[in-house]
Amino acid sequence: MTTVHVNEIALGIESFGDDTAPLLLLAGGPTMLSWPDALCERLAARGRRVVRYDLRDSGESTTKDPVAPAYSLRGLAADAAALAGALGGGPAHLAGIGVSGMVAQVAVLDAPGAFSALTLVNTRAVAPGPPDDDLSGHDQATMGRLFGRPMPDWADREAVADYAAVGAETLGDDPVAARAVATRIWDRTPGTASSVQMANQMGLVFARLDCRPRWRERLPEIEVPTLVVHGRRNRFFPVDNGEAIAHEIPGARLLVLEEAATTIPDAAVGEVIEAMLALG
Repeated sequence: MTTVHVNEIALGIESFGDDTAPLLLLAGGPTMLSWPDALCERLAARGRRVVRYDLRDSGESTTKDPVAPAYSLRGLAADAAALAGALGGGPAHLAGIGVSGMVAQVAVLDAPGAFSALTLVNTRAVAPGPPDDDLSGHDQATMGRLFGRPMPDWADREAVADYAAVGAETLGDDPVAARAVATRIWDRTPGTASSVQMANQMGLVFARLDCRPRWRERLPEIEVPTLVVHGRRNRFFPVDNGEAIAHEIPGARLLVLEEAATTIPDAAVGEVIEAMLALG
């Protein structure tokens, strides 16, 4: 792991594979650990230079004030394009998961020359707040259970891991895997301030971002090969959000993971890898 300086900030990155291989850039959601180790390692073994990175205010990247971010969604998109350029090797295959899927959509729209392909996992094309009338919002019963719990003591590593495990089970994800990832995120978070820990663990900074102007209407402008991956059991961004993106981006392929919710489960890693590599 190291950092790369772009746009007057540092972005924490981790690289896998040959530095001369085609670049596959994985935007964190918000930390790089949103992308499974196995997926990164196996993509690298298949001839890709895989770089996963932390968004601003998370992980090893510059952290200032996630409660009042001094950047917009388009700032994060500009970071992705600048990072692809700094890493070199020509246009990159860009992938975003969850909230970073929004970053990836805007990045390809705003800087199309920086990217050769696009993968979007468990995301939607509107933010922040409620989705458009034709799209499903968060499942309210699930959100009530998820956010109705007392917050953990963010300075307590085990309490944070417990909180993440219960949250994952509520969403339909693997609680054991979530506990392990939460522990790793806690270890990488710069300090135990509640706002910073919450930003790293839950990505709540996105609720405070300026995401204007809308970009959904621009999706037909995307010309690079695109893969949309979505969990059938996703109750945070229900599957029709992914279906709409795939329908509105010309030629996009939709891959629905029937047994998945908001993450890429181990059993689906191979299928996702094959679909990503098929983009070129």
